[in-house]
Amino acid sequence: MTVQGSENSSRRGRRSTTMGGMPLNDMPWWRWRSQVRSALHMLSAPAFQQDVWLAGVEGYGDVTDAVYRLVEDTWLDHWSAEKYVGTVFRDSQEAALVDTAVLRVLRIMHQVGPDAPVTAYLAHADWPEAVRAARDAHVRLATSDGEDPEAEPRTLEVLQILTRSA
Repeated sequence: MTVQGSENSSRRGRRSTTMGGMPLNDMPWWRWRSQVRSALHMLSAPAFQQDVWLAGVEGYGDVTDAVYRLVEDTWLDHWSAEKYVGTVFRDSQEAALVDTAVLRVLRIMHQVGPDAPVTAYLAHADWPEAVRAARDAHVRLATSDGEDPEAEPRTLEVLQILTRSA
């Protein structure tokens, strides 16, 4: 256990090269991490949800797209993020925060339905709690990656460019 803690702390001190601010090759499955971070970022920002999702601004997808980005490659709707510590997530704290956000968001999606309009999600009584959980996870992951958690979410096109194979 001590050895793992040492490895993690020395790893945090080392930054790899970046692409658009996103660490490149820092985590083995950094593309999955990028997808999860993008989803959490959008799910954690009430102003973004109002100004982009409710307004129907193109280029960012909608709330259902964000939920699928959160779980589709990682299967976080089937098992814990703890399974990905060391590959997608840096430590158990990141994993626990992601698990909490995933569970809260998925509970709402199952109640309102995956094809529900954005207004159904935003009006759900538990939505503020899901937003807070997504925010906690987003801030932790963004900070761990050396990025500003307050920056605006990236468009899906930018995300695709950032995660393209070199």
